[in-house]
Amino acid sequence: MRARAPGARGNEDDMDKTGIRKMWIADQGDGTYKNPILYTDYSDPDVIRVGGDYFMVASSFCNAPAVPLLHSRDLVNWKVINYVMDRLPFPRYDRPEHGCGAWAPSIRWHEGVYYVFVPFPDEGIMMCRTTDPWGKWSEPSFVRKVVGWIDPCPFWDDDGRAYMVTAFARSRIGFNSMLYLSPMEPDCSGVLDDGWFLYDGHATQPTIEGPKLYKRNGYYYIFAPAGGVETGWQTVLRSRNIRGPYEERIVLRQGGSPVTGPHQGAWVDTPDGEDWFLHFQDVGNAGRIIHLQPMRWEEDWPIIGVNDADGCGEPVLRYQKPSVGVVCPIDAPEDSDFFEGDRLGLQWQWNANYQESWYRVGGGQLTLYAQPVDPAGQLCDIRNLLLQKWPAPEFQITALLHLEKLKDGDLAGMVSQCCHYTGLFAARRGESLVLEQCTGHWAENDEVRTELGTLDGNTLFLRMKVRDAREVSFEVSTDGEHFAQAGSTVEASPGRWVGVKAGLAAFHRLENGGGSVAVDYFVFENLKENGNTWRT
Repeated sequence: MRARAPGARGNEDDMDKTGIRKMWIADQGDGTYKNPILYTDYSDPDVIRVGGDYFMVASSFCNAPAVPLLHSRDLVNWKVINYVMDRLPFPRYDRPEHGCGAWAPSIRWHEGVYYVFVPFPDEGIMMCRTTDPWGKWSEPSFVRKVVGWIDPCPFWDDDGRAYMVTAFARSRIGFNSMLYLSPMEPDCSGVLDDGWFLYDGHATQPTIEGPKLYKRNGYYYIFAPAGGVETGWQTVLRSRNIRGPYEERIVLRQGGSPVTGPHQGAWVDTPDGEDWFLHFQDVGNAGRIIHLQPMRWEEDWPIIGVNDADGCGEPVLRYQKPSVGVVCPIDAPEDSDFFEGDRLGLQWQWNANYQESWYRVGGGQLTLYAQPVDPAGQLCDIRNLLLQKWPAPEFQITALLHLEKLKDGDLAGMVSQCCHYTGLFAARRGESLVLEQCTGHWAENDEVRTELGTLDGNTLFLRMKVRDAREVSFEVSTDGEHFAQAGSTVEASPGRWVGVKAGLAAFHRLENGGGSVAVDYFVFENLKENGNTWRT
C-alpha cells in the first residue's frame, strides 16, 4: 500500500491530489497578472504567435532533453509541451559540461514550418524544424559550423530572402558587443556567404547581444539587450535598409522598479493588435525568471513598460492581462510528480545526455537504476541526476523512497544541483543503510561526504526545504508525518548561467553495486516549519 502524499486528502488507496498546488501563479484571477509570470529559470526566452497560440523556447545548456518548448493562449499561463532536442547532438554532452551546450535559442514560423535555431558556442549554429510543435522535431543540423557565434535569429524578408543575425561570445572568440548578419538559404540549410558586421555597440551599447530581427512599417528592427545581465537595459535598433546604418534607442530599463537588468526577450502581438514584450531577469539562485511587459509604438519606435520618459519605460509589477479573446485556466508549468502513466513528466531534465536504461516509470512509481560513478568524482558531475528547475523562491519538496532493492555501494536520494551543491542519500553499506550528506563546490573539487547515522527499515521520506531563495536544508521521516532535520544547511549559489535545480539520483561507487530505488512521488508545497532535529 502506498503512503499518502503530503498535502493530499483521502485514503491511502485512492490518493486525492487536489491539495497539491503550484508554487507560483501569475494570473491573479481578476483580469490582472503579476510579474514575474514564471518564477522559473527559462533563460533567454524567445516567443512567437501562430494564430491564437504562443510558443516560447529557452536555453538548457548541458541538460537533456534540451531546449524546452512552452505554450500559452494568453501570454500569462504557460505549460511545457515538448523539447526541441531529445539529446544534445555531440558525444561530449554524454557527461555534464557546465555552462556549455544549448545557449539562447530563437523560434520562428515561416510558411507553415516552425524553426528553432540553437547556438552551441563551441560547435556552431544548429537548427531543428517541424510542422507540429507538439510532435517530433527534426534532428539538429548545422546552419554554420563556427566557434563563438551565439544568439542566432532567422528572418525572412518580403522578397523571400533569408538572413540570420547573431552575436558573439567573448569567452570563445575573443570579442563581443558586435552584431552580425548572414544571408541564408530560405530553408535554413546553411548560410550563403560570410555576411557582414551589422552593428558595433562598443561606444554606446556595450555587451549588446541576444538580437531579434523584425520588420514593421518598412523599418527593420533589432531588439537586443545591452549593458550586461545584472545592470543592463533593452536597446532597439532600426533602419530602412537591412544592412544599416541603424539608429538606436534604449526602450526599457530598471528605472524605479525592483526589476534589475531587464534582459533578453521577444516582441509579440495579440490577434487584437496589442503589443507585448517578454524578457528575463537574473535573480541568482532561481535563475533567469520571465517577465511580461506592455508595449506600444510611437513614431515607429517601441516603448516598453510604464512611466516612460524620452521613449524609455520601466518594468511593471502588476498589469492588465493581454486581450486575447479567450479565457484560459489559471495554471503554471508542472512541478509535483506522482509518476502516473509510463513516461517522465516534462518538468524533468537529466544532468547530461541520458539513456532509457537509467529509469522506468510504471505502476505509479519512478524506478531509478543506480549507475556507476567515479568514486573520487563530484556529485555535481554525475550524469544521471534527474532534475527540475525551482518553481518559486521558497518551497519544500517531499519524496517517498523504497530502498529494499539497493545493493552494497548504492546511494539514492535527493539533490540540490548548483555551484554550491548538496545531496542527502540513503547508502547501502553491506546489510545496513546509512544516511549520508554530500556537499561541495563544482569548481573547487572539495566535496565533503558526511555519514549521519543508520536507518531503520526500507522506507524513507525525504524532504528538502528552500528558504529565501538561498538556504537548502533536509529533513527525514519514517512515517511521513513526523520529520526531523538531517545534516547541515547549505547556502546555495547559482551554477554557470543557470539557477539551482532540485531532483533525485541513484548511483553506486563500488563495482558490485547497481540496484534500484522506487519513488512514489516528488511533491512541492509551501514551507511548513517544525523544530525537530534528527540525530544519530
